Amino acid sequence: MKIYISADIEGVAGVVSQQQVTPGNAEYERARRLMTAEVNAAIEGALEGGAAEILVNDSHGPMVNLLPDELHPAAELILGRPKPIGMFAGLEPDSAGVMCVGFHTSARQYGILAHTTNSFAFGRVRVNGLELGEAGNYGAYAGEIGVPVILLSGDDRFAAEMAPLFPESERVVVKQALGQRAARSVAPTVARDRIRQAATRAVRRAASIPPFRVPPQAAEAPYRVEIELTSPALADLAALIPVSERLDPVTVRLPAASMAAVLGWINTLSAMSATLR
Repeated sequence: MKIYISADIEGVAGVVSQQQVTPGNAEYERARRLMTAEVNAAIEGALEGGAAEILVNDSHGPMVNLLPDELHPAAELILGRPKPIGMFAGLEPDSAGVMCVGFHTSARQYGILAHTTNSFAFGRVRVNGLELGEAGNYGAYAGEIGVPVILLSGDDRFAAEMAPLFPESERVVVKQALGQRAARSVAPTVARDRIRQAATRAVRRAASIPPFRVPPQAAEAPYRVEIELTSPALADLAALIPVSERLDPVTVRLPAASMAAVLGWINTLSAMSATLR
């Protein structure tokens, strides 16, 4: 049984500030250790549940946050960027399930450090009219290739946002959001125990958890991704893409043949936005 783990940092217990998720300071160094420890808890739980092969993908920011020398030796690790499919790089159709550890709510929603892919550029992302954050967009890609999301961990707002999309998945709450940058968090050891136990249950139940799919709209362009940018200047930039359609001063729409293509557009626009920083 193959299990895939995508690791973010904003949803980790004890993480609440921008400083903690930005490389180059002591608070970040502490946070990346907390992140690594929560991933290890998920690995331990997956092994207890019967996993035979585990692949971990570092999915936050520069994607070199997890500490390889502290990672559980039963798992292999993907580091670095850019890489195909970004936060779900390396996910294969024969995987039994995906675990999203340390994730967060989507942009302009309640929740700790809420954003969608790029906090500088993106206000909202909708696929076929459905507003989705990172877990939703990537979970829909996993569903497209037949793999269910079996576990999600983060704050209470994230758990509530994910419930309609992944109702059968294990949802682990490690902190309660008191604002965008304030939370009531359980102790890291408690968070790890919750994740480990949930991971064990998730792997054992993986075969009964359905994949999440966004209903396609048309044969020629089954998906349409609408990206609401944070400024008209960023929308001006996105509108330079020949197949884009400008919907209003800050929103563009792009056609896509698959969820992989949807993610390609999201990551392309995110990279393009750097020219206007």
